[in-house]
Amino acid sequence: MKKIAITTGDKLGIGKELTKKALDILKPEKENILIIGEKIDVDYDFIPIDIENNGEFCYQSLKKASELALENKIQAIVTSPVSKKVLNDAGYIFSGQTEVLESLLSPNEKRAQMLFIADDLKVMLLTRHVALSDIKLNEEEIIVQTKILNDFLVQKYKILKPKIALCALNPHGGENGILGLDEIEILNPAVDKLQKQGINILKAQSADALFARIGKEYLNKEKLSYDVILACYHDQGLCPLKAIAFNNAVNTTIGLKVIRTSPSSGTAYDIAGKNIANPESMVKALELAMKLA
Repeated sequence: MKKIAITTGDKLGIGKELTKKALDILKPEKENILIIGEKIDVDYDFIPIDIENNGEFCYQSLKKASELALENKIQAIVTSPVSKKVLNDAGYIFSGQTEVLESLLSPNEKRAQMLFIADDLKVMLLTRHVALSDIKLNEEEIIVQTKILNDFLVQKYKILKPKIALCALNPHGGENGILGLDEIEILNPAVDKLQKQGINILKAQSADALFARIGKEYLNKEKLSYDVILACYHDQGLCPLKAIAFNNAVNTTIGLKVIRTSPSSGTAYDIAGKNIANPESMVKALELAMKLA
């Protein structure tokens, strides 16, 4: 039996509402769902986290889910939105829930990878919640991350030889070094080594042209030219993805002991409690967790 844990997320956000709406829409079997956090008016197993402080509550909800995963009692985690500030104010200095789960599920090695999935469109980030000025690409890390991604696509999506597109960091792919050397010194050498290991990844391409092509294919419901796109940094990958597939996009963490999914929406404090939050992305997140678990 596959058991999916859903954390209700930030107490002041829309997590409880999204969770209830998604469960009401999908109606999964009771034995397949476990809710962690705050009580919701649904008939599923529930573990309360009785902590008043919001940030501490959020962290302990993730900790409980991680403990259950390490004990093989759950096979996937769906996380409702949490404010990074709330976590940091409680003393948990992380840039997001991905990093919290990585620390709890893979404390001795950085294996968590942030992959966004919207139907057949998949975008993975080589760096996550990092200031643009602090982005530093590393050849060996790119190789490790790409191999984790490739293995995931082979195992979970049964793609025999995934076709991987890599975004250049610099405009126009660096213009042969005129606009930057990252492609020459880091990205393409990593590609060369990956290709020698049998991984079907292409040399770094201009990101705007790449997403223009893939975006057109996605919107026209055509077969996509690539199974996944590797973006060098957060906004390079997520701005185009969310522009064309916001409510379909699911934030998926791979490389850990269990799959983690999360809706693409944030805490949305401004509409919390009004029962107007759109559950579409949460529905997609729960569907994907059930599929991949």
